Amino acid sequence: MSITTTSIETEYEAREKSSRAARTAAYFASLAAMGLTLGSFGPTLPSLATLTGASLGEVGSLFVARSMGFLLVSTRGGRLYDHAPGHRVLAAMLALMSLSMALIPFVPRLWLLAVVVAALGAAEGMLDVGTNTLLVRAHGRRVGPYMNGLHFFFGVGAFTAPLLVARVLPLGHGLALTYWTLALLIVPIAAWLAWLPSPPPRVAEEVKTKGRRVDRWTVALVAIFLFLYVGAEVSFGGWVYSYVVALRLGDEATAAYLTSAFWGAFTLGRLVSVPLAARFSARALVVADLIGCFLSLALILSRPDSPAAFTVGTVALGLSVASIFPSMFSLASGRVELTGRVAGWLVVGASAGSMLLPWLAGRLFESVGPRAMVVMVACALALAVCVFAALARLPAHPAEDAVPA
Repeated sequence: MSITTTSIETEYEAREKSSRAARTAAYFASLAAMGLTLGSFGPTLPSLATLTGASLGEVGSLFVARSMGFLLVSTRGGRLYDHAPGHRVLAAMLALMSLSMALIPFVPRLWLLAVVVAALGAAEGMLDVGTNTLLVRAHGRRVGPYMNGLHFFFGVGAFTAPLLVARVLPLGHGLALTYWTLALLIVPIAAWLAWLPSPPPRVAEEVKTKGRRVDRWTVALVAIFLFLYVGAEVSFGGWVYSYVVALRLGDEATAAYLTSAFWGAFTLGRLVSVPLAARFSARALVVADLIGCFLSLALILSRPDSPAAFTVGTVALGLSVASIFPSMFSLASGRVELTGRVAGWLVVGASAGSMLLPWLAGRLFESVGPRAMVVMVACALALAVCVFAALARLPAHPAEDAVPA
């Protein structure tokens, strides 16, 4: 009898492990799709300006539209993952992303393009909240390496997109072909998630049984930190192409490849951070990353006319910013119960930063000069250090600084 019981338990554990692996892989693929959509945006800005007859500064308002959709949905949409089948929601968001990408080349008016881009941002916001929330549910306190792995795959998509743009955009109907190709790549991932059974929804009342209340100060400070960090990351990644062309550090192809180099280094940094997250605490990783960011920006600002210095600084910055977002999510999950609602508020902070700071970078780019973008990124990260210091002074949950077993 005991042998039979043990056999049943072993079989159940094997099925659960297999199911968890399949879900994890699907979440990784979903965030890779989001990386594709985000990484294609910066290199196609000049073409979108030509399509709509707008200036480069005006087309920068698309960052605002995209992040506004991201922001508005994230404030409330995260609750869906506490009550509804999560995989169906993710599949629907991926389908909306694919449709939005396919429509972009057909929209010749800036205001109408902003509406389509806002819908794209809304789908990305729900996808971001869902993948982070469901991954934490799947792996619990051991989520650190998996969280870094999840965001590594976002980097894979973001790295691949500029390479595709550099190859396809110069061709006939290049803008349309670029966006249609990206739209088609998303479709199989949506179908996979629609087929994959969803984990049971977790209602808010379950959080109370954990004995861990939501610390509003912790959530607020992490959200503000993400506002500053993500705004800096998206500003640099989104405007690096235009920066290189404006300062004549290279031609358009070089600018596209440097954009890809930033996201490629970003991807490599997240891959390296997977084993590091298994050995070091989230707090230690964030500190090391911030130091690397400031050293990279110092190199770029100290030699502003040097293509070599900009290339090295760009790659180093990509490596340095790579694991900040997943490390902060891991740190937050060690302090509070990461429900869909809490994850939604954290993503709200991140999306607000990706909306406002790239828009500000575009305005400074035209009114002050391209170098103002790099200065703004450095100032945002300096403020993020202050917020991180305030967060460190709050009482920590015992799990926060623990190295995963």
